[in-house]
Amino acid sequence: MLRVLAVDDEKPALEELLYLLRSDPRVRSAEGATDATEALRRIGRALEAGPDGPDAIDVVFLDIHMAGLTGLDVARLLAGFARPPLVVFVTAHEGFAVQAFDLKAVDYVLKPVRRERLAEAVRRVSDLSEPAPAGTVAEHVPVELGGVTRFVAVDDIAYVEAQGDYARLHTDGGSHLVRIPLSTLEERWAARGFVRIHRSHLVALGRIDELRLDGGATTVRVGSAELSVSRRHARQLRELLARHVRG
Repeated sequence: MLRVLAVDDEKPALEELLYLLRSDPRVRSAEGATDATEALRRIGRALEAGPDGPDAIDVVFLDIHMAGLTGLDVARLLAGFARPPLVVFVTAHEGFAVQAFDLKAVDYVLKPVRRERLAEAVRRVSDLSEPAPAGTVAEHVPVELGGVTRFVAVDDIAYVEAQGDYARLHTDGGSHLVRIPLSTLEERWAARGFVRIHRSHLVALGRIDELRLDGGATTVRVGSAELSVSRRHARQLRELLARHVRG
């Protein structure tokens, strides 16, 4: 079960958030802090004590606009620790989703906070809190769905399609358009097993179901999609797939 620290300099908003968190059966404890300095002091004490200590914190629910240090400042500071708590932003402002993505936030919840939306954020945190192989870091991409910012796990993305200055992320559950160039995602996700197969497509190597050679043309099948592989990328792709199969 999760041990939570909620941070908001508006006391009514903090009390409402704590009430909702404590109502969730996946939350063991939920404590509040009214400013970033207090929050950092508590987090520092928790990190010193270790994950089994009495003051341990699994996740921080952070407001963004606060007096003094902002929630983004706190998240940047936490990124410098070896094993920081997970971060969920809770804010009335929609315009910081890209920064949240860069800081590897688990979720981005807009105020006023709805119980079902907060429950979804808790579920995401709970899933990520399960033991994972050493060195793995979950990463999410903020997407807009009907005016609500949600986060799509990179591990759920099968392939990415370039659409001008935008990129369309294809998952098993549908597709999402984000304003991030394909070249940026190629560089950022190379270590996560994504490979460029064409000027228009970036593919998760582990999601390739089939490689076809037909005459001089090369294609791959990713789920129900058949994607062309350009000649300049075909040889590298074959070598990477061979290494992937060998483990």
